[in-house]
Amino acid sequence: MSSTVVSTEAEDSGPRGYAAARLHLLNDGEQTGPARRAALAALTDQWLAALFRSACRATGIHTAALVATGGYGRGELSPRSDLDLLLLHDGSADRGALAALADRLWYPVWDLGLALDHSVRTPGQALKTAADDLKVQLGLLDARAVAGELGLVAALRTAVLADWRNRAPSRLPALHELGRERAERQGELRYLLEPDLKEARGGLRDSTALRAVAASWIADAPRRQGLDRARRTLLDTRDALHLTTGRATDRLALQEQDQVAAALGLLDADTLLRQVYEAAQTMSYASDVTWREVHRVLGARSTRPRLRPRRRTEPERTSLAEGVVEQDGEAVLARTVRPDRDPVLPLRAAAAAAQAGLPLSPHAARRLAAECPPLPLPWPAQAREEFITLLGAGESAVPVWEALDAEGLITRLLPDWERVRCRPQRNAVHTWTVDRHLVETAVRASALARSVGRPDLLLIAALLHDIGKGWPGDHSTVGATIARDMALRIGFDRADAEIVATLVRHHLLLVQTATRRDLADPATVRSVAGAVGSTTVLELLHALTEADALATGPAAWSGWRGLLVADLAARVAEALVGTGGGERPAPTALTADHERLAVEALRTGGPVLSLTAQAEAGSVTSPENEPEPVGAQLSIALPDRPGILPAVAGLLALHRLTVRSAELRTVGPLPGGGDQSALVLAWRVAAAYGSLPQAARLRSDLVRVLQRQLDIAARLAEREAAYPSRRGAGAPPPRVRVVPAASHHATVIEVRAQDAPGLLHRIGLAFDEGGEGGVRVRSAHVSTLGANAVDAFYVTDLTGRPLAASAAAELARSIERQLG
Repeated sequence: MSSTVVSTEAEDSGPRGYAAARLHLLNDGEQTGPARRAALAALTDQWLAALFRSACRATGIHTAALVATGGYGRGELSPRSDLDLLLLHDGSADRGALAALADRLWYPVWDLGLALDHSVRTPGQALKTAADDLKVQLGLLDARAVAGELGLVAALRTAVLADWRNRAPSRLPALHELGRERAERQGELRYLLEPDLKEARGGLRDSTALRAVAASWIADAPRRQGLDRARRTLLDTRDALHLTTGRATDRLALQEQDQVAAALGLLDADTLLRQVYEAAQTMSYASDVTWREVHRVLGARSTRPRLRPRRRTEPERTSLAEGVVEQDGEAVLARTVRPDRDPVLPLRAAAAAAQAGLPLSPHAARRLAAECPPLPLPWPAQAREEFITLLGAGESAVPVWEALDAEGLITRLLPDWERVRCRPQRNAVHTWTVDRHLVETAVRASALARSVGRPDLLLIAALLHDIGKGWPGDHSTVGATIARDMALRIGFDRADAEIVATLVRHHLLLVQTATRRDLADPATVRSVAGAVGSTTVLELLHALTEADALATGPAAWSGWRGLLVADLAARVAEALVGTGGGERPAPTALTADHERLAVEALRTGGPVLSLTAQAEAGSVTSPENEPEPVGAQLSIALPDRPGILPAVAGLLALHRLTVRSAELRTVGPLPGGGDQSALVLAWRVAAAYGSLPQAARLRSDLVRVLQRQLDIAARLAEREAAYPSRRGAGAPPPRVRVVPAASHHATVIEVRAQDAPGLLHRIGLAFDEGGEGGVRVRSAHVSTLGANAVDAFYVTDLTGRPLAASAAAELARSIERQLG
């Protein structure tokens, strides 16, 4: 008699019994995690085994087997997982009887509403399909008999594994490429606010790929215990996601994270994301190390001579630093090194690896973590220098940092790092988690290190500028205290530690001031000068500002913002050395081109317009390696009169131009212009889609608007009615406030709102309404960061004086009503 899988359940356990038992298992809460997944797989096995035996008796087929593959084969059934099933037969059964057997298996599964991935094949057919389809072969690597002929299944498993190992030199590169393409589509799990737990890089697919690599005997994934824990975290999260949503989904959507966190007994959604990110980081690091080893082994095989030399040669080693050598493309420890006597060795090895552009061997990192004693406090000068060398290595420092982090060395060196490790940032502007953003900022700062007199302080401040995000309160204020303590720990003296604390405290000062305040106002310059205190700090803060913005994401920095920050830094530098440079006009106030436009506008009495396409730093390049124009500088000058701001802003919205930044300045009277002033508007715009409009068309439409021949408000209302937008749905309400003591010459109104077409137009209408006495916009400073607009307007009454407090408050309320 053939060997079969024996069920402990009664043969007549039907779909209703299985459904009831399944529901009880998922909802009673007695079993969770791996135990519940295994129990669910066992319960499903028992039901399907009984179903299979009944179907075999009815069809007269006795040389077949029911095989679980994929996740079901591994016994990892989540509540809404597909059932991956293969009906395996030896080819002797009648096709009609075989079809009837399949129907008796598949239809009861479908009747219960369970997702089913099924196939009917002989062992030969299964092997051929696996040879043609890598995904099928991966599923068969986890094949497990549910019922029927065990010998048939065992033979298939043996053949599949043998074929996988024989084809490994070609299959593994193909598997790696599949993972790379998937990562490009789905992104890096540990940096996504709504990650796909399965498909994103660092997710469950990568875990399955690592199992497949291990099955090939080419390489094995490192830190097996850590990987098991990471996989369990991802599976537990998916289980909770399935149970809370009632759907077979792998995407952890924002609106479901609180419920999933509660189901897992976690404090909140941030705690959940951090736990998931840590698991994904473990998975990603293990994948990087494993695939590096796979390529090394396969590369060595491809270059191995057919006749091996009689003597085995030792791998070549090249010295990198004391106790650190290069071997097989990695930085490893020298044979004679004594980690137990060298507390600086982890930093020296890391610095040497990063400077050489090499990964740090995971074996070396594990040994350093296990054997090296802790550094004395404060750190010795050598340790501090090695740490700065690591940070200054640029991009190559990132994989080395991750190797140290994977073994717990970073939090041992810097205990406060634990607070920001894998911490999510719920802000679409940010690309990275807090810890990776800090490392990326140091990478960006390394490119600016030669522009400052103290690159060591710049790199430390870059690494620590957001360290306060792991604590309650204003992260800049809290972070300054933490950064001061960490700088002292690293070995800086108190004076240098104070500079680091000042940089952290004010790391947002320059960019916020440059984009929201009037640079021509002496009060602006004096305020910044008082905060930074010295040209040394200013120089470092300028570089830190750029590095921070570049490391945040594409929306946080542009050439335009860079010019504004640079101009502000120059003004403050002049003020600090007592040259009176704070009185210099703003960069967009009256350039030669603007003066020409203003004179022409006053001469003709109509608008004069200039539109110049420009490319920003970091934009795409053409085949000729020339920057592609991604935006335009739009300059408009016309005689000053009410209604210009809403008219021009509305016109830009009508032409579907996105305002990235803007400056508005009243200029004059000018030579040859009589007593009248000109209004100069400098806009940085980009086409929302399509190409930029022609300058002549813009001017023509602007003339029509000013002559009241084109009703901008009505046209925008028609478009909004015809094409309702969901942009910003659920966003917080706009905030409008009067900034106290921001200027001696004007009242500063700050507007923060969800960016949307026509936003500036509506704000301009509120200024035009102006309330009692009227309002003049002396200057405007507009910036768009991601989905948020942050605009500052310097306004006066019609006599040129700051508004009375009551009038300013009423104006702010008027703007809020317009935006509401």
